[in-house]
Formats: sequence, C-alpha cells, structure tokens
Amino acid sequence: MPAGDRRIGIFLFDRFEELDAIGPYEVFGAWCAHAPEDGWSVATMSDGGAEVRGAKGLVVRPHVAVEDAPDLDVLVYPGGQGTRPLLADETHLEWVRSMRERVPLLASVCTGSLVLAAAGLLAGRPATTHWASLDHLASLDPSIDVRRDVRFVDDGDTVTSAGVSSGIDMALHLVARLQSTERAREVRHVIQYDPEPPV
Repeated sequence: MPAGDRRIGIFLFDRFEELDAIGPYEVFGAWCAHAPEDGWSVATMSDGGAEVRGAKGLVVRPHVAVEDAPDLDVLVYPGGQGTRPLLADETHLEWVRSMRERVPLLASVCTGSLVLAAAGLLAGRPATTHWASLDHLASLDPSIDVRRDVRFVDDGDTVTSAGVSSGIDMALHLVARLQSTERAREVRHVIQYDPEPPV
C-alpha cells in the first residue's frame, strides 16, 4: 500500500461501477501527488487481493488484499450491480460492520449505500444513493432519512453520495473536510473538474 501516515482505502468487487471507484481515486490520487506533505495515501483493495472486473468490463488489479490492508482513516465503498449479491452475504456484511468499528469515516458512492444499509449502519440516519435505487434504500431500512435531491450527504462518520459521478463531488468535499477548502480547490483545478464546483 502506498506510503502515508493517513490512509484512504477503496474497496473493489466484481461488477463495481467503474466511475464510482475511479472518480474518487482520481481526486484522492491527485491530492496525494499534488500535496504529499499532507500525509495522505490512497489505495484500492479487494477480497484476497483478487483482480476484479467492473460493470463495463474494466479489469483492475487492486493494490492490496483486504486481509492485509493496514488501518484506514477512510473507507470508500462504491456501487454497481455487484452490490446486489453482497446485500444478502452475511459474511461480507459482518466485515462491513467490523470496518465501521475500526475506520473513523465510511463513505459510499451510488448503491454502495445499499450495502451499508443492509449491514444496519444507516439506521436513523440521513443518506442517499443512485436516483434509481432511492426506494430500494428506503425499503432496506424504513428508519433511513432518504435524501432524494442531493449529490452527497455528510453525516459525520458516514458520508453517502448519489450516483456515479457524484463520487467526485463527495471526494472533493472530503479533501476540504480532511484538509482544507483551499486544498480541495487546488485538486479540482489539477483534475480540471468544473461542471458546478462543490467547493
């Protein structure tokens, strides 16, 4: 795993939605490269370190196996069709719960929040997901305050974002939160992301 006193891990699985993971990775990777003095690193990880294939065919060899990953400060959980079987995988859900206990900040992109909900981690909290899965999120746990018209929801130790490209907005928000708004603006300039800048 790359060097850095503070670590961001992005969990990958078969049929993850590519931009859900690669968008935040680009933001965090640009941050780490642009400002190494901030002391952060980012890496991808998968069960057993296995190569994974995204929803649209992108093949990725993660940096590290989940089992070998060092302690994380942030865990990013992307979405995609591959989340559907994980909703009923109790072994996986127990791992997600264990990460909640060990990782200060959990962040999801798109339908990654469905997995957090299935693990019981969004009970009574505000959250969002891809527009086509908002009702599914509500059905998994009726106590969730489903936010339907936002790019992301920051609820302290848990941040959820809407579909696909919204993960970029969320990641820039996290750079601002974890470091500074000025740094987030620098990163946004580095990656030339200018639709409606979140910071």
